[in-house]
Amino acid sequence: MKLLSIIFSFRNEEGNIAPLVKRVSRSMEKVEGWKYEIIFVNDNSKDSSEKVLIDLQKNHPIKIINMSRNFGVDPCVLAGFRNSSGDAIIYLHSDQQDPPEIIPQLIKKHEEGNDIVHTVRTKRKGEGKFRMFLTKIAYKVINSLSDIDLPVQAGDYKLISRKALNEILKQKEFRPYVRGLSVWVGFNQDYIYYEREARGVGESKMPLLSAGPITDFINGVTSYSLKPLYLGIFFGFFAILISFLLIIYSLYLKLSNLAIPGSTSIIIAVSFFSGILLFTLGIIGIYLARIFEQTKGRDQYIIKNIKDYK
Repeated sequence: MKLLSIIFSFRNEEGNIAPLVKRVSRSMEKVEGWKYEIIFVNDNSKDSSEKVLIDLQKNHPIKIINMSRNFGVDPCVLAGFRNSSGDAIIYLHSDQQDPPEIIPQLIKKHEEGNDIVHTVRTKRKGEGKFRMFLTKIAYKVINSLSDIDLPVQAGDYKLISRKALNEILKQKEFRPYVRGLSVWVGFNQDYIYYEREARGVGESKMPLLSAGPITDFINGVTSYSLKPLYLGIFFGFFAILISFLLIIYSLYLKLSNLAIPGSTSIIIAVSFFSGILLFTLGIIGIYLARIFEQTKGRDQYIIKNIKDYK
């Protein structure tokens, strides 16, 4: 019998954990030939989430990984990956927006020969149109600038085989874009389409313009491409062209005795070129920051303790 590891990264989700475990258990009852373990990676929650899990551990195969502090989603996901024992793993969010009821479909796709099975959201209940609009644009920007083809509306919810997971874990990036790595490693991949549900209990831990989504977007663009750096060359040529035209225009005014003393043209020119320089330096700075983080050699996370099921 094969083992499936179902991984959740969470922070302060005491109201969602019990119904989530119940839904997972009911879903796995429909699957033949597989047993399962549920791995909850606790990103230093301040509520009673751990106590809820310890109570549930009496009747369910739950492993609790407690982080030493708040490290963020991706480091916690990696901690779950590295401490899983399954022949395949499934990662999904702990807010009940990703329905565990489609786990049997993911397993079926895997049994058909797919190493990675993505879930693609056809509808996202409880989320505003503006957020959906920006999310769609973000995916298109990542795909156009990166060397990976990330399916639009494909989130973190996915099944990964042990073979593909081992290759993902071999990568040495300090701040990996896990969603992109699952595409980058290749192997046979397929998709399941579903409607994402509204959040179960509590408020979103990642508002639209918070650090989490913005960091994910930047990681998605910079982790798999050098194209943003080439924008500096493009803007450089564009600036040279504009400045050349300004020089011709200035000489024309001078030779025609039409030149009027003033600072407007100087202010416009300085502002324009300064903006291009700052934008280009900002892009370079992002890449330098990633190099700096990588070369420090720090661990991606620190685990305080692991409470395994019997």
